[in-house]
Amino acid sequence: MSLRDIHTPVLLDRCVEILAPALTREGAVFVDATLGMGGHSEAFLERFENVHLVGLDRDHDALRIAGERLARFGDRVTLVHTVYDGIAEALEKSGVPAADGILFDLGVSSLQLDVADRGFAYSQDAPLDMRMDQSAGTTAADIIATYGEGDMRRIFERYGEEKLAGRYARAIIAARAQTPIERSGQLVEILIAATPYAAQRSGHPAKRVFQALRIEVNRELSVLERAIPAAMQTLPVGGRMVVLAYQSLEDRLVKREFVKAAASTTPAGLPVELPEHAPKFKLLVKGAEMASETERETNPRATPVRLRAVERLRSTK
Repeated sequence: MSLRDIHTPVLLDRCVEILAPALTREGAVFVDATLGMGGHSEAFLERFENVHLVGLDRDHDALRIAGERLARFGDRVTLVHTVYDGIAEALEKSGVPAADGILFDLGVSSLQLDVADRGFAYSQDAPLDMRMDQSAGTTAADIIATYGEGDMRRIFERYGEEKLAGRYARAIIAARAQTPIERSGQLVEILIAATPYAAQRSGHPAKRVFQALRIEVNRELSVLERAIPAAMQTLPVGGRMVVLAYQSLEDRLVKREFVKAAASTTPAGLPVELPEHAPKFKLLVKGAEMASETERETNPRATPVRLRAVERLRSTK
């Protein structure tokens, strides 16, 4: 089975359409800040023959697979092992002064979901790992074993928006006192047993807890909070950025940063816009765009996606 069969890039044509005006010049640089298995990047390299790719990922397996997939593009490709809030340093290391087009495809990748032993999927029994970079950091099993009830409840509420956070935290604390919780299957059983029957009809009990654990393990929101403004700073005038978010916490953060950058800072009451206070960016889409019904049917992972995009209007230097 080819990579194209196991990974269908979300909103690919729309991403290309939005970023195209920024990538037509000779030597344009496209940054795929969440490289994954390279599906989006491959399409951009094929469609823009003058583009140089800088692909970022914290996952060694993703970099290896994408490297094989993109090898035919030779020296047009630079891959960097880094978390995406390190985008400025990655560009500097690559000898690239700026990024003309940037894409963030957030959340867990197809590779991480589909490889059972990574522990991301509640539907498959596996070690409770959930690290996007398996070479470092705290695992989900570490969190389950060491967090107190209050901290566990906090992450379930904040990162999973889970209404039964307290109930689940207490159940996990009680269960781990009897035996270590080291596998996803064990955790799923505990969560199901702690869920009232009526609540089970509204969705799988583990869905939000697994999301919360993944976000905590990988520090996804704090990284994203740094990454979005850092990436925007690397764009020249006319440079564009697209972000695909799959859950509301990410999308709200992206929206906040984009709206702030697209707002005038001219003091209230002045009759004219002061040039130094004019918006630095403009929004390229109204609100957040969703995938079409057709794409959602053919690629279920596109169902929750929200697309937002901006273009730099003026330099701040």
